[in-house]
This record gives sequence, C-alpha cells and structure tokens, in this order.
Amino acid sequence: MITPAYINSMASIHPGSGDASQGYLTASEPDYKELIKNPALRRRMSRIVKMGVACAMQCLSDTPVEEIDSIITATGLGCLADTERFMNNLLDNREQLLTPTPFIQSTFNTVGAQIAMLCGNQGYNMTYVHRGVSFESALLDAMLRLDEGDRKVLVGAFDEMTPTSHAIHQRLGAFRQNVGGEGAQFFLLGSEKTDKSLARITSPYGQRHIEEYLEEYGLSVRDIDFLIYDRSSITSDNGQDLFRNLYFPRTPYERFKRQCGEYQTAIAFGLWRAVQKLSEDKSIRHILVRNAYQWEKSFILVSRP
Repeated sequence: MITPAYINSMASIHPGSGDASQGYLTASEPDYKELIKNPALRRRMSRIVKMGVACAMQCLSDTPVEEIDSIITATGLGCLADTERFMNNLLDNREQLLTPTPFIQSTFNTVGAQIAMLCGNQGYNMTYVHRGVSFESALLDAMLRLDEGDRKVLVGAFDEMTPTSHAIHQRLGAFRQNVGGEGAQFFLLGSEKTDKSLARITSPYGQRHIEEYLEEYGLSVRDIDFLIYDRSSITSDNGQDLFRNLYFPRTPYERFKRQCGEYQTAIAFGLWRAVQKLSEDKSIRHILVRNAYQWEKSFILVSRP
C-alpha cells in the first residue's frame, strides 16, 4: 500500500462560467504578467504553455522553489495549438524552411521543462501522456517519489481544446454526455502533515472494487460523506449513475464536468474541487472523486488532513 500524501497547496485555471459559445468551455485565464515576469519568455510561450506554467507558479507562490524535489506533469493531448501550427507549416512550406519553435513547443514535456527552468530545478522531471489516466499516472508517480524520500513534489495536469480538435472529437462522438473543456491544475504534495495541509489523498485506482479499495484504508462506503463524479462522454451507458445508485444512493454528490467540461485530465479539476469542498464544508471528512473517460475509470479518496 502506498502511503497517503498531503496536499499543501493547489491552483487551478478552469472555465469560469458555463458559456460554450465556441462549442466547448474555455478556461478563464489569469493575468500572465503577474505570474510569468519575463516578457520575452511569455511571448515565446503558446497559450497552453502559459496556462500550465502560470498555474504551477501560482501553486508555488508561498513555497521556496529550491525546496521542490520533483516536478511531474500530465496531459492527454499536449500542446495542440503548436502541433497544429507545425503541421500547417509543414504543408504550406512543402516540408522546407520550417521554423523549429512550433515543433519544440509542441512536445508533451514542454510545460514541465519550462517550470523546471523557471524554478532552477534539476531534480526528477517526468511527463505522463496516458490518455484518460494521464493525471492518475502522474499522481501515482508523485506519491511513489514521496515514499522513496522526496519531501515536496509538484504534480499537475494541463489540456487545451482548439476548434480543430473539437471538430475531430465531435466526429468521433466524444461529447455525447458532456461538453468539451480545458484547464490546468497543480498540487504541491508533501509526505508529512503541516499547518498548510489542505487534504490527505490516497493513491488513485482504476481496476479495483470500490469496497476493497476503501477497506484497505479502514473505511467503507458508509464513511464517504460526499461524491464528486462524472460519466464518460463517449459511451451511451449510464455506468457512472449505476455506480452512484448502487454504492452511494443517499450520499450528496456533484458532477464536476459540468463546470470544467470533458477532456483527458479533467479528473485533476475533480480533485481540486474536492479539496475546495473540504474547506467549504467542515462537516465533510471523506470525499470520493470518481471519473470515467471513454472506457477508463478511476477514483481518488480525499480526506480531511
């Protein structure tokens, strides 16, 4: 069993309203000048790189950057706008005289690398691109790093939506249940509880039975005070609702993708929302975050520290 970790700080950039005038929910972005001071660096960053880096800097605003042992990021599709720009340049210029910047910034580890450079961090740096379980993989790795001796690990997720990717997803039937979305969330994890600890989390699981998972931490389904969940957008079944009705028929719940939209790392927003819910309602002790993306399912237990 992996030792539970503590969330000591967090930040989120997500849609600020339910406006989907473009066909999907777009993130409400902050003033990047306040979070990324270097104007030359800002100009070279694409929108999603700025979003991810700014979210990380916001998460680390009260933490000396030299104390960070590891930086772990997750993304489902990476820097889509830069990938599209590079591919369009490839076609327009007939594979000649291509500028390298869009290609360099289209790689999945761009955000993690930029965060490390801004922090002067030369420690462990990893990016996970595991489709609908990308953030769960990154979170699991972060908790293993803490088990191995790291004291502070920055872990986060980012994904963007573009008109092109939205059109492709629609053709594939990916938004039957939820509207598309985007966002970035970062969490500073620690191995020990501190005065700043916001929540205690257990490692994410996707294949185990819920009762077996909770029993491992001395809990049962009756101990869950609040459920944050949502269903997949590509399948037509109501599996998530059946899960709630079977195990948590009387438990208060919230469907988080109605706020952030559907994308590969949306569970990071669900985790952020769960920690926020703990601070809003002091009577809540345990929250279960349950997510489904396409055919991949996972859950994270969030408890009061």
